[in-house]
Amino acid sequence: MADLQNPGALRKKIIIVEDDTFIGSLIVQKIKSAGYDVTLVSQGDQAMKVIRQEIPNLVILDLLLQNITGYDILAEMRKDDKLKIIPVIILSNLGSQKDIKKAEDLGMSAFLIKATINVNEITDHIARVLQ
Repeated sequence: MADLQNPGALRKKIIIVEDDTFIGSLIVQKIKSAGYDVTLVSQGDQAMKVIRQEIPNLVILDLLLQNITGYDILAEMRKDDKLKIIPVIILSNLGSQKDIKKAEDLGMSAFLIKATINVNEITDHIARVLQ
């Protein structure tokens, strides 16, 4: 069901890279209810393959993943001409100034700390980043 306040959302594809399947499924449900097309990638080492295949409008990226970090994924995206323009929202339990600065230097669009944000706020950030 499309969000009437966001009629263009159905055309927007979002990939969520989150290895906590409970958190990932909550975020997916909320974002889908706002009218976006959403893919959840729970294996960090599969993220780049899916991102390259689907070429999303936005990536929501956890930093702490198994086998690879979100920083690594973001850095790899920024080196790829087809992917470097895709906005990336970091959604992590990390939140020190050092973590935020490192993500900024790699070209993130927003940094959200899981412990201080709810799913409604996440969709608000998505709408802002995609405008």
